[in-house]
Amino acid sequence: MVTNPYQQYQEASLETASQGKLLLMLYDGAIRFLVTTQTALGEQRWVDAHQASVRAQDIIHELMFSLNMEAGDIAPNLYRLYEYMNWRLVHANVRREAAGAKEVEGLLRDLRGAWAEAVRSTPGHASNAGAA
Repeated sequence: MVTNPYQQYQEASLETASQGKLLLMLYDGAIRFLVTTQTALGEQRWVDAHQASVRAQDIIHELMFSLNMEAGDIAPNLYRLYEYMNWRLVHANVRREAAGAKEVEGLLRDLRGAWAEAVRSTPGHASNAGAA
């Protein structure tokens, strides 16, 4: 049972969020972890960088597995892009290089912007073609 009011608010937000809003929240989380990864790498805090990178990878996996592959060409294309992002992060994590995290952050920011526009243009629905 959650007793912290902030946690209660977060859980209620998740439970009532539209599919499009949840997708944007995933993008925001991954971007936040990638910024943390880059900062930690710059400060040579290897454990923090690794943990943040793995959390971003977890979110990318969630994005991959939430795709509705019956939704047309966009879903397989997004899957391949997410797969590339994951590969890029794994290699950047092993090599302790911020360039991979920065590249993936940029890709996620671009996708997030596109989805945010799609969510805004479908009030009440907040649907997205690629999500489950």
